[in-house]
Amino acid sequence: MAHFERDGVMLAYDDIGPREGGATILLHGFASNRTEMWRRLGWYAAFERRGVRAVAPDLRGHGESGKPHEATAYARERLVADVFALMDHLNLERATVFGFSLGARIALEVALAAPTRVKNLILGGVGARLFDPPREGAPMADAMEADDSDSVAEPLLKSFRQFADEQGEDRKALAALARAGGRAFQAEQCARLTMPVLAIAGSRDALAGDPDALAQAFADGRAVTIPGCDHFSSISHALFKASVFDFLDGTMA
Repeated sequence: MAHFERDGVMLAYDDIGPREGGATILLHGFASNRTEMWRRLGWYAAFERRGVRAVAPDLRGHGESGKPHEATAYARERLVADVFALMDHLNLERATVFGFSLGARIALEVALAAPTRVKNLILGGVGARLFDPPREGAPMADAMEADDSDSVAEPLLKSFRQFADEQGEDRKALAALARAGGRAFQAEQCARLTMPVLAIAGSRDALAGDPDALAQAFADGRAVTIPGCDHFSSISHALFKASVFDFLDGTMA
């Protein structure tokens, strides 16, 4: 396991593939980790087959990275700074940034903060609901702090809680991250970004919303909808991988 420290938090990561050429930063979703989302679901192997360098951190609060229990440790600025620190640690001035769900939100924040450092932007498991205001309260944090998953009534929240338990994640850290909150993005912000952008989500992903409506907000955006998939099943679909690599190869219609 490779790792470095930033802001008093140890950050674990994998760095695979050739060092020459460009790199893709892979940012996993909430309650997941680099091993579950990228290695087990075949993304590492896919990048290796193509001879493309991929760098996948465990976001703070996840996997083998440090897990503070204070919401302030997960402020948006700190999550974004972790990505830049990883790039600087590896001497990557510019990279493709590919995030899924929470990772997609962070990826978009990275692009907005320093657009010249992002060659391509891939936003997976998200769509037009990125423009919606955050829900009132902290229902995801409440789900993580519940005594057991059976007491979580909302099916989507229950799925996240069960997934966190299956992965052996630190639910107090996840609750702290959820309580740190997010924000609604603005179409006007997205329109200022000029790098190629791919938005991709499942057709049954109610959490994401319409990826086409998101893609239209960017100067050079395109979208793919994965048929029959919900939020959890789209990332492993063969069409998801094919679309990502067509996009990176510049062959997407």
